[in-house]
Amino acid sequence: VPAAWQRPYLNIFKHFRVEEWKRSAKEGDVAALTDTRLKGTVYRIRGSNPASSYLQLPRAGTQSLGLTGHYLYLLFRPLPRKHFLVHLDVSTEDNQVVRISFSNLFKEFKSTATWLQFPFVCGAAGEGTARRGATGAAPADVRWTCLVLDLPSILALYLNRRYGHLRGVKLCSNLLVKTLCTSDLLFEPGVTFSEARLGDLSGRGVAPMPRELAFPVPKGEKWHDLYDYIRYGCSPSHCSSQSSPRPGERQGAQVLEEPGRPLTQPVTLSRAVCDHLSLVHHITSPKAVSAPW
Repeated sequence: VPAAWQRPYLNIFKHFRVEEWKRSAKEGDVAALTDTRLKGTVYRIRGSNPASSYLQLPRAGTQSLGLTGHYLYLLFRPLPRKHFLVHLDVSTEDNQVVRISFSNLFKEFKSTATWLQFPFVCGAAGEGTARRGATGAAPADVRWTCLVLDLPSILALYLNRRYGHLRGVKLCSNLLVKTLCTSDLLFEPGVTFSEARLGDLSGRGVAPMPRELAFPVPKGEKWHDLYDYIRYGCSPSHCSSQSSPRPGERQGAQVLEEPGRPLTQPVTLSRAVCDHLSLVHHITSPKAVSAPW
């Protein structure tokens, strides 16, 4: 259970004052920019290869963020026509450090006892299902994305380990990032506070996205027409649907409950949205991974 200072959510960039670079580190081409569309500061990380530039929290690898929230949220946008890489270091209850990585460089899922590699499929605005299941460089019109990682479920599913806490994060080029957040609540973007009350979502641990973490939605527009919402892992209490989407079927956020079986998000308010949220397809049996970056 998160400490009181981590509830109901923790905006990691804000809490650790990433802009001061005292408790965070940067290497290579990392710059703070004002994004007019998001109406705020974002960090651009770019380099000739994904490992050449990065933003890291905490500053030293020997330190730990000590964040215990069930879900990790990453609000980011891959740079067009580029490859990116993200590393998350987590500790299990018995103090085993496990690295969880995802990248559009990875062509298939791989795992060892201490490292999980997930391929990431970048979606593009209005693309339909043309790129579904295809990894590779981000498309020219790649969208801002809310990526949600259910850390306890990922460790339990793939390694049969119990989650302890988030130790560190390393955001490598090439991407733009708005912020990171941890919480025990499952935030549902595009849902208003009044809709959440009417749908009684709080009883299932589901809540609207906090305003300081939300992407702006112009009047008359819909969140899911502008942005992507993608989940890795799924708590049983939040996953009631066990049916795979039919080819071409519009759907809400996809979750990964078991290897090779993408599931649809059960929250009915957002089920019929977003064509291209397939992240991991035809996951093969675990294979040996090469040395880390």
